[in-house]
Amino acid sequence: MLAAGCGSSSTSTSTNAAASQSEAQQAAAGDIPDNQQFLLYKNRQAGYSVKYPEGWARKGSPNDLTFADKDNQVHIAVSQGSLPSTAAARAALERSLPSSAQLKIKTVQTETISGQKAIHITYDKLGPPDPVTGKRLTLMVDRFVLARGGKVAIVDESTPLGVDNVDAYRLIIESFTWL
Repeated sequence: MLAAGCGSSSTSTSTNAAASQSEAQQAAAGDIPDNQQFLLYKNRQAGYSVKYPEGWARKGSPNDLTFADKDNQVHIAVSQGSLPSTAAARAALERSLPSSAQLKIKTVQTETISGQKAIHITYDKLGPPDPVTGKRLTLMVDRFVLARGGKVAIVDESTPLGVDNVDAYRLIIESFTWL
């Protein structure tokens, strides 16, 4: 019985070590941890609030703002206008990216996000070159186009291909609120 108890403890320890190593590898690859804290950012000038991961850098202007950490990014651009059709939103995306981005649109659909109609486009593109290696990662992007009161917000949530930030990014887009 004593040997079985030691084996169980050893298995538990090695399982915990393997889980910790896996979490460390995911964090290094860009996964947002499940225990990540989020802060509320209120942008009164552009007229919205949104949650973002604590510790992420914020840069830009009120109408063109980016939160970023490693290769993860949430970019919010607000302008005057109304919600476009899905075809117009797709065409605007295609026009906005240079051909070197190697855009690959996967889906374009209308959804309801926190009670408001939104256009959701998923696509892959090449990210910017790494300043040291020059390598370019393929990024998965979820673009949400939301509108209210004569304003349109484009929210792009991007992460390297293969990194699972679905839950964190869902929390972010569902927290987007017009003020």
